Amino acid sequence: MTDLDTRTTGTEQAVPPKGIAVRTRWQQSLLTHLLILGPGLIVMEADNDAGAVSTYTQAGGQYGLHLLWLLLLLLPVCYFIQEMVARLGIATGQGHAAMIYKRFGKWWGRFSLFDLLLVNFLTLVTEFAAISLATTKMGISPWLSVPFSAVALIALVLTGSYLRWERITIGLCLLDFFWVLMAAASHTGVGAVLHNALIPNAPPKGWTPDLVMLVVAIVGTTIAPWQLFFQQSAVADKRLRFKDLTSARLDTFIGSCFTILVAGAMMCVGNVLYTRHVDYSDPAQMAVDIGPIVGYWVRTGVLLFMINAAVLGTTAISLASAWAYAEVREWPHSLQMPFRQARGFYLVYIVCTLLAAAIVLIPRAPLQLIIIGVQVLAGLMLPSAIIFLQLLLNDRQLLGDWFINRRWNNVVNWTIVIVLFTLSLVLAAQVLAPGLFPKTA
Repeated sequence: MTDLDTRTTGTEQAVPPKGIAVRTRWQQSLLTHLLILGPGLIVMEADNDAGAVSTYTQAGGQYGLHLLWLLLLLLPVCYFIQEMVARLGIATGQGHAAMIYKRFGKWWGRFSLFDLLLVNFLTLVTEFAAISLATTKMGISPWLSVPFSAVALIALVLTGSYLRWERITIGLCLLDFFWVLMAAASHTGVGAVLHNALIPNAPPKGWTPDLVMLVVAIVGTTIAPWQLFFQQSAVADKRLRFKDLTSARLDTFIGSCFTILVAGAMMCVGNVLYTRHVDYSDPAQMAVDIGPIVGYWVRTGVLLFMINAAVLGTTAISLASAWAYAEVREWPHSLQMPFRQARGFYLVYIVCTLLAAAIVLIPRAPLQLIIIGVQVLAGLMLPSAIIFLQLLLNDRQLLGDWFINRRWNNVVNWTIVIVLFTLSLVLAAQVLAPGLFPKTA
């Protein structure tokens, strides 16, 4: 008997909420998809966090629309990696950290968990740094905005309801559609967007070392290690079953498309600086610079949605750490439980959030050094995390014949692993040894 056989056969169907009359098969199918929608959309859009806002707007600010085609190429990468995670979560009913411990032993489990917790925590610091930067431009003291954000993020998860947290977070995700409206306000031509999205082309100065590094950064923001842990734990916490797989795949696909759309919109907003030959420094300063050009509502919008991006990133990354640590320690770890029933799980979330916020408030904290360290650690961890995932998805004893990877899955996924591994090594080498790739004149 496989581990798969010990789980429910998936006979539980999504039950419509009371008060909703379902009269046709089409209505039932739509409602089922809506009930399952969540983990895929959240994990994708939360990856458009503060670091992603900086990366995409910098790409637009320095190179205009010339890198839009890269986002379109990254769309299947987003989907295929996270589809494996959703499939593994449904098949096992367990989180990613627990599965690594179970199938590869304590040494590899501790290695994976330590890397995850370290990179996640440092990334949290950068999220609060973005909140500090954005609110400062809005005339709000970081000593007020950062603690308030931390307390609000803690209150968000202390409700004892996964669905309540999910609905609020989905609402925050959907607010990111305003990036598309701000891109439209930048008066970027539809023809230019389609041309640069569909036809790969390099900027006028060609493939300089700086451009290569930015491309690596864009690829690195597409799939982060915490996403693998987050979505599998969220799927398990939501108790999705075998018959939910199609809806979970649709959820992941919608999330992938929405994320790429928003990322492209961020590039279009940054393109305002490129077309007017204004230097790019950071997204908050970009908002100030483009205000007189495209309207002050866009200036305010960029700052507000920097904060929204940081909030989404913070709650998802903190939960990824809390789920992973609690799974390994075999503590109760569900947003369905009140605080008194899952103290350890919630305390990990609370401690990570408060410590990250406190570090940002330290005068003259080396935030740029932390950001560089996060790039290196995340780059080094990502290939190993995906390899663990790929090996788990080829474990027939664990998954049986239904959920195991098909041959075409393996060809696509190992290609992605090799490309990401190569790019991660290049990124780490460039950051650790800047002189290794000398700049051209």
